[in-house]
Amino acid sequence: MADLLITRARIVEQHSSPGAPGPTDVRVADGVVTEVAPGGALAPSPGERVLEADGRWLIPGLWDQHVHMTTWAAFADRLDLSGTTSPAEVLRRVAPAIGALGAAGVEPDRVLIGMGYRASLWVEPASVAALDEVTGPRPVILISGDAHNGWMNTAALRALGLPDRTGVLDENDWFPVITRLAELPEGARTEHDQVRRAMSGAAARGIVGITDFEFASSHRIWPSRIAAGLNGLRVRAGFYEEALDEVLRSGMRTGDTLAGLVTLGPLKIISDGSLGTLTAHCCEPYAPSPDFPRGKQNVSPARLEHLLATANAAGLEVALHAIGDRAVSDALSAFAATGATGSIEHAQLMRRADIGRMATLGLRASVQPAHLLDDRDVTDRVWADRADRAFMLRSLTAAGVPLALGSDAPVSPLDPWLAIDAAVWRAEDGEKPWFPEERITPAQALFASTDGAGPVRSGALGDLVLLDDDPLRTRPRHVRVGATIVGGAPVFAAFDSSR
Repeated sequence: MADLLITRARIVEQHSSPGAPGPTDVRVADGVVTEVAPGGALAPSPGERVLEADGRWLIPGLWDQHVHMTTWAAFADRLDLSGTTSPAEVLRRVAPAIGALGAAGVEPDRVLIGMGYRASLWVEPASVAALDEVTGPRPVILISGDAHNGWMNTAALRALGLPDRTGVLDENDWFPVITRLAELPEGARTEHDQVRRAMSGAAARGIVGITDFEFASSHRIWPSRIAAGLNGLRVRAGFYEEALDEVLRSGMRTGDTLAGLVTLGPLKIISDGSLGTLTAHCCEPYAPSPDFPRGKQNVSPARLEHLLATANAAGLEVALHAIGDRAVSDALSAFAATGATGSIEHAQLMRRADIGRMATLGLRASVQPAHLLDDRDVTDRVWADRADRAFMLRSLTAAGVPLALGSDAPVSPLDPWLAIDAAVWRAEDGEKPWFPEERITPAQALFASTDGAGPVRSGALGDLVLLDDDPLRTRPRHVRVGATIVGGAPVFAAFDSSR
């Protein structure tokens, strides 16, 4: 761990106080903040690096508590399908991309992967035949914006040994496929190169840590990345049920070190679907499917209790994906029955009575506020009678439920300032706020992004961020990051004020 002295910074407080914060010196030694003193009071120690903040604002390092890192890292090299409104429009983007690969002499077995379409508002369904018509023999895999379904051509299905089909693959059929994408040759950039680029981008936005829920259980992936020199980011490496027996045999517990700054994260369970695929499990009907009018329950209550009890007995936390209000209610019942600890991931639609239950159980609400911007239209269409109970951030906060903000990247960009902005404004620029009574304050949103850390104090972890703008008075999406520090070591700096 590096030793660092930050001079003349302005510490951002969690609760407003009269007047502007005065300049402050902060010393980090062995990865921990050891001294906080008025500006100019601390003299550099021999060999200590000095970072002159020059009045910049200082906050704890930011965390994204829900990321699919491998998929996000590859996103920049894939075909962007966001903003498309129909299968035909998707195909109009795919066709020139196929042509460009052919013109460039790219081998015909190299797969084209696209991501970002949202099928929940499509009028006509997607078909494999239509995709085959524009793609020919090159394997093509298209991933929905919420990663809950995939549209593959016949060449891709056969390349992965899957049976022919006529339409998209949803959830239980799709999730095993998304873990196998690396089996098909794609671009020239290696996965390590993609992850290194993504880590640099995260540091530039003030991120010091992530919880990684990559579909291929990330606890197996990150040790090799550390060995390859991909350091400077704290990672909680989550895992799924298919790896539970392996983790149990290892005797490892949530929080144990895997390698470097990587620790074992929680057991991830996906108990229902998503709003984007109209499979979120709800108390009342909403979906057009005659088989699943209330969405889908992926895990039975009995199975859920068994998994949570098993995890709890082994010292493992649980991150339980629950989007619909019935899924959230069932999740809370399983936590209550087993005494397991952890989080509800998404908690997108809730019954108001369940907020108090969640607070009593001491569970975190791991939420992705930027999703409300993407899901606003479909929510108003299919959940119009319950939209006031979607993304109830203020109600959760008022009840004492700890919020943990994230992106679910690549569903939303790996950028905490977009999540903070959505939590505070609940609208894009120029839009009317959506259910503004559920907005939270800038301070609440900011400190819900710091992994439970309060304002910078002596004894705190030396994960820090310097900002060019006051984060409590600047619209969050416009805040500029000056420097990011992990364990006392700068991993990003947009200015040169060190000596």
